Amino acid sequence: MNKRYVICYNSSMENSVEVMENLRSFLNESSIDFEVCDIDNLKPGGDFVFVIGGDGTILKAARFYSEFNTPIFGINLGRLGFLSQASRDDLEYSVKQILSGDYKVEKRMMLRAGSNTALNDFVIKGDECSRTSRFALEINRKFVCEYLADGIIISTPTGSTAYGMAAGGPVLTPELDVITIVPICPHTFSARPIVVSSDVEIKIRPFKNNKYNVSADGQVVFSLTSDLVIKKSDTKASLALLKQNDFYSVLRNKLQWGLSPVS
Repeated sequence: MNKRYVICYNSSMENSVEVMENLRSFLNESSIDFEVCDIDNLKPGGDFVFVIGGDGTILKAARFYSEFNTPIFGINLGRLGFLSQASRDDLEYSVKQILSGDYKVEKRMMLRAGSNTALNDFVIKGDECSRTSRFALEINRKFVCEYLADGIIISTPTGSTAYGMAAGGPVLTPELDVITIVPICPHTFSARPIVVSSDVEIKIRPFKNNKYNVSADGQVVFSLTSDLVIKKSDTKASLALLKQNDFYSVLRNKLQWGLSPVS
């Protein structure tokens, strides 16, 4: 049975339409069955999805297609593109590898809070950006601590190289089954990131007369009016990866990880 492919692109990004047309032409020349959709008009169907855009585009597609267990492959048009596997310059080479089956699919843990899911993280902040806020943390219904901080990041291993890393959290390899809790600019030296099992229930309790906002992957934002319960999601994202792009090479190439200073 032949696979049906989907090209998902972000029309608001520069060069996205051009790359989409190039990919469309290549698939037509290869007699591949496919359809095209915009990131703001996603729909189920297809066996494999090419996603053209930055990490934000890939995150949105990953959350949507995780419900259907559909692998997605990121083609980067953004700045860092940590979740992407290909660029405009190596598009044809990368697509040939995908069409020949020379790739692997990694299942990535996601988080859920109510009806919202996140591949990278949930970030809880006070709604007044100029002020710190108080947060209470519980794990498996046991009180852990209170934070006076600009916010808290609850992150997956995939998200450990995103906001969590910038806030001083650890870098985790994506196959780990853990969750990190990282305070943002805490007002005490004793507040440190915590790594916990993915099987726990994390609860953030708001304080009376404080207002909070929560963001899922920096995209879906909602107000926090009562306790926020975060758990591992029952669904996982399916990321298609080229076999030569291992996690550590991505760290070196995209984050300049561990490279000696240039003399």
